[in-house]
Amino acid sequence: MGSHQEAAAAAGVVVRELREIGEFAQVYALFEEIWHPDPRNVPIPVELMIGFAHTGNYVAGAFEGDALVGASVGFLGSGRSLHSHVTGAAIGRGVGYALKCHQRDWCLERGLERITWTFDPLVRRNARFNLVKLGARPEKYLPDFYGIMADKINEGDASDRLLAVWRIGPGSEAVEEPPRRAYPVLWEAEDGRPVAAAGKAAGSVVSVATPADVETLRRTDPEAARAWRTAVRDALGGAMDAGGQVVGFTERGEYLLLIN
Repeated sequence: MGSHQEAAAAAGVVVRELREIGEFAQVYALFEEIWHPDPRNVPIPVELMIGFAHTGNYVAGAFEGDALVGASVGFLGSGRSLHSHVTGAAIGRGVGYALKCHQRDWCLERGLERITWTFDPLVRRNARFNLVKLGARPEKYLPDFYGIMADKINEGDASDRLLAVWRIGPGSEAVEEPPRRAYPVLWEAEDGRPVAAAGKAAGSVVSVATPADVETLRRTDPEAARAWRTAVRDALGGAMDAGGQVVGFTERGEYLLLIN
């Protein structure tokens, strides 16, 4: 992984920390455009961004000229870590990657060793980005972590999340090669619904499938989206609660876990 300057140049943006009220207002507007939240459920208010930046926490934006096209807000956590609370960016242009690289370099300059954040385990592109592109690893399954989320993306679904941990300290560059063969404990049927294996997993490595596009599914077939939520919570969450370790994510959209 190169520097954040290289990643920003590849995405055609400049990433920098934000300090001014007008910049925080731009972040608020960008997040509103992405999530279309209920006014009582905004990702982060301007006042909190001001407080975070003033007290040495992380508030950064990616600019294409004068236009803000991505932003990330985080706060210092325990054990030399930063918790990345919310990140939003234009999809498919490398802006999110540039922000993460900037966040990593910001942390390394301050002697931090890991970055944590939460993400929806059903959203394939986020899982692939976090596990494959960055090399982060989920360490905990958090059922309905945020409670009801009244926004265009999450509305009508439980807010289950995976806690991702991205280790950036010395020796963290090497990411283990995920196993190539796994016993499926959850897969997708021909009708697009989840199917769970009966009985105990017959192997030390298992795979848990995800829906192709859960965000569209929530609008077109809410019942199927809820079925996926329950099935992944049982299969992935259950395996992790029992000590299973997520070690990869396949091109087919499956989590790979080592089972003790």
